[in-house]
Amino acid sequence: MNEVAQFAKYIRLRALELCYSKRTSHIGGAFSVADILAVLYSQVLNVSPQRCGDPTRDRLFYSKGHACTALYAALEYRGFFPSSELSANFTADGGYFTSHVNHRVPGVELSTGSLGHALGVACGSALAGLRRKQEYSVFAILSDGELDEGSNWEAILFAGHHRLDNLVAVIDYNKIQSFGSVAEVMNLEPLADKFRAFNWVVTEVDGHDVDALGEVLVDARTRRDGKPKCIITHTVKGKGVSFMEDRLLWHYRSPDDENYRAARKELGAA
Repeated sequence: MNEVAQFAKYIRLRALELCYSKRTSHIGGAFSVADILAVLYSQVLNVSPQRCGDPTRDRLFYSKGHACTALYAALEYRGFFPSSELSANFTADGGYFTSHVNHRVPGVELSTGSLGHALGVACGSALAGLRRKQEYSVFAILSDGELDEGSNWEAILFAGHHRLDNLVAVIDYNKIQSFGSVAEVMNLEPLADKFRAFNWVVTEVDGHDVDALGEVLVDARTRRDGKPKCIITHTVKGKGVSFMEDRLLWHYRSPDDENYRAARKELGAA
């Protein structure tokens, strides 16, 4: 197993442990975004625990903040905070490791989870970078369900108009949102054509193929062609655990003892 795949495995196992031990939800979305985060934090983002306040760092705005366990696990793996700190304080009263990501956590740029806001903030950060002639790149990870919200489409129009070619939107397109399939609740198709019509460069990729993800994300970060980039990653909710995959149930359900043991086995826990 290569380093990126091992990283993604760690994210899934850690998210499972956190959701199980604290009886929290959104494990399906955490599993669908795990490979994306593993690639970003191992091959793409110019960030480190020592550079959290560095003005030249890349920025990642994690709009699907409800899938917090995946991002916390990725940051933990990269040394932004001790493992013991996350274990002790996740969802604790008065703690910073809240069940939607919190900007008080090292490495987290913006408190999110109230959907539809992070892309607008990412646009402002990208515009500031261009006007200040700084070289950093800005990434926003979006859930598909939040694209029902109008504030995202205002930001998408804004980014194209201002030619924010240092901005990359990564859509975790697992095709299930809180109350049903995306197609049933608010069909987004043709999603790629919509972004192109707003003057974005669009690439579609298998969101669980870490090699393909690495190629398209590195290219999107480095290419400066006058247009923002949209990476539509086709993913599977609950990826990696057969009884969770493509199941709406695992948007809100917490694993019980039997689920936990079975999921750990399928994920290849030692």
